[in-house]
Amino acid sequence: MKKKIIIGTRGSQLALWQANWVKGELEKRYPDIEVSLDKIKTTGDKILDVPLAMVGGKGLFVKEIEEALVDQRVHLAVHSMKDVPTVFPAGLHLRCITKREDPRDAVFSKNGLKLMDLPKGAKIGTSSLRRQAQILGLRPDFKIMPLRGNLNSRMQKLDDGLFDAIILAGAGVKRLGWEERITELLSVETSLPAIGQGALGIETRIDDKYVNDLVAFFDDPVTSCCVRAERALLKRLEGGCQVPIAAYGQLSGDTLKLTGLVASVDGKKFVRDVISGDKANAEQMGAELAERLLKAGAYEILKSLYDVAPPKEG
Repeated sequence: MKKKIIIGTRGSQLALWQANWVKGELEKRYPDIEVSLDKIKTTGDKILDVPLAMVGGKGLFVKEIEEALVDQRVHLAVHSMKDVPTVFPAGLHLRCITKREDPRDAVFSKNGLKLMDLPKGAKIGTSSLRRQAQILGLRPDFKIMPLRGNLNSRMQKLDDGLFDAIILAGAGVKRLGWEERITELLSVETSLPAIGQGALGIETRIDDKYVNDLVAFFDDPVTSCCVRAERALLKRLEGGCQVPIAAYGQLSGDTLKLTGLVASVDGKKFVRDVISGDKANAEQMGAELAERLLKAGAYEILKSLYDVAPPKEG
């Protein structure tokens, strides 16, 4: 009898690609197990007519999947790392962070024009306040419009002329084979990525040694170091995936460079800083950079959006 493993996943096209990739890698490595998917509708999937930032709360795309994990209806969950909150329900943890795909934001435009070449007042579709803030910082004349739905429906809205351009995470587009439609990949200097963008996270029950050992090979040490630093910054700033916070870690040898950014939604205020140090202190560096950002003005920006603890004195 083959041992059966169930993966909890969202039912979107991209989520299923990601879960099926994990399924395929597991079955390739362990021919004696049988892996299936349990498609779970999350709060974020149910609310499609309202910008996510207006819904509020954290874990909009993981809560129901985590409930299935806690209830032992699934053995593991596969998430886009940028959707994963920094605090886990009791008994659950982030077991693996996979090797990062391209972390950059991708622009798709109607006429093949690059972002800075689009006409004055161009309509830009994005679901991200982080992207909105950075794009308005570059081009305050743009009209930013909410964009929700799966990749197909978002592309259709562009093709139907509802937008002059839309901006999506390049990683998901590449995974689904739409790379040839990308007009431009924005540099991380132009649009600093979301925390964990491009990486997948595998969440498991802490006490399930069998599954934890089973999936251990997915963890990529370089990506894991960078993303854990980014997440430590996010945790201190108490933000979710729908706030104008960005961070990107880069590892060179044993040296980690972490860039962090907090911006006002209208793109008029920016606080940006960089920290470098030994990779062994990745999470400590993330928390330290967050404190520096708060002291430099991020606290004033964030407290207008949600209740955030003030920077530490000294």
